[in-house]
Amino acid sequence: MGDNMAALNRKNVLVTGACGTVGRELVRQLLEGDYGIASLVALDNNESELFFLEQRFMADVRASFYLADIRDRDKLARKMDGVDVVFHSAAFKHVILCERSPYEAVQTNIIGVQNVIAAATAAGAHRVIFTSSDKAVNPTSVMGTSKLMGERIMTAANYQSAGRTVFTSTRFGNVLGSRGSVIPIFMRQIRDGGPVTLTDPEMTRFIMSVSQAVRLVIDSAGIARGGEVFITKMPVIRIADLAAVMIEELAPVFGHDPGRIEIRIIGVKPGEKLYEELMSDEETRRAIELPSYFVVLPAFRGIYRQVEYSYPGLCGDGVDRPYISAGEPAMSRKELREFLRKNDLLDTSQAGHPPQRYWPGEREEGGC
Repeated sequence: MGDNMAALNRKNVLVTGACGTVGRELVRQLLEGDYGIASLVALDNNESELFFLEQRFMADVRASFYLADIRDRDKLARKMDGVDVVFHSAAFKHVILCERSPYEAVQTNIIGVQNVIAAATAAGAHRVIFTSSDKAVNPTSVMGTSKLMGERIMTAANYQSAGRTVFTSTRFGNVLGSRGSVIPIFMRQIRDGGPVTLTDPEMTRFIMSVSQAVRLVIDSAGIARGGEVFITKMPVIRIADLAAVMIEELAPVFGHDPGRIEIRIIGVKPGEKLYEELMSDEETRRAIELPSYFVVLPAFRGIYRQVEYSYPGLCGDGVDRPYISAGEPAMSRKELREFLRKNDLLDTSQAGHPPQRYWPGEREEGGC
């Protein structure tokens, strides 16, 4: 904790995408935690959600909230004046919508990253932390490809900054309970009496609560050397176990008999993986292990200036296998139940979420 406390103490911090699942939690932890920040600027283009976020922290004189879009480089430059640390979490994240509108994904997830880099460089910021996604590993979608490009642009920016600004990326998997994630979908299906739809009973995923994910993002800011990708170590679940536990826990709440709610297998969607990848086989050859992270060093270090990648608490000499959910032990149902309860992920207010997600072409073909 020491390094991250020093990295943020008395610093002016800016968060993009402040109204998203990760951004909102970043704002909360930075303002309510013991980081000692001097000020916080929160940016988002969602007017209504930004209004409510500002209402929540109205009494904190360190915080200011502004409507802004990361596509607007001039606006970013004005708001970054005097900022020391940037957490960049604004992004388009929904696979379906990015697949249908790839140019929009490029504008936000790639050019938007370039705009953040340019504004932070001009402002002389000390550190810029980019929040990436598991979908950047061996990407099969526009969204994943755009997030991979974001990581590579951050790496390039780090070396072009000549040490004046540290640019780094953090990559983590599913944040359970976030908007569009599987928990609110299962909850709505259970509320309706089923069926609960599974794509494949063998599907596994890395999972983490939003508070855990954000705490590790903040921590990585303190130990970043620049240009690397921090991969958060995460527990693994079987999606079939998640469905079963949620049915057992929530069916009685909604007045249903758990034994009468069907689990229906509907098949894997186009581009969807049976397991989740957080670090590829190729990346293991340039990765090192820390207690809470894997750290993937840049692929083409020879073309950049030299950075000394030394970290406290190094675990061994390297990494010998890719970090994929199929290769890690899954939580037991008991452990999963405790995880859901501890992190308030069974809050039934999420039951208003639409009961299905569709993939490009399904609605048009009448499959939704």
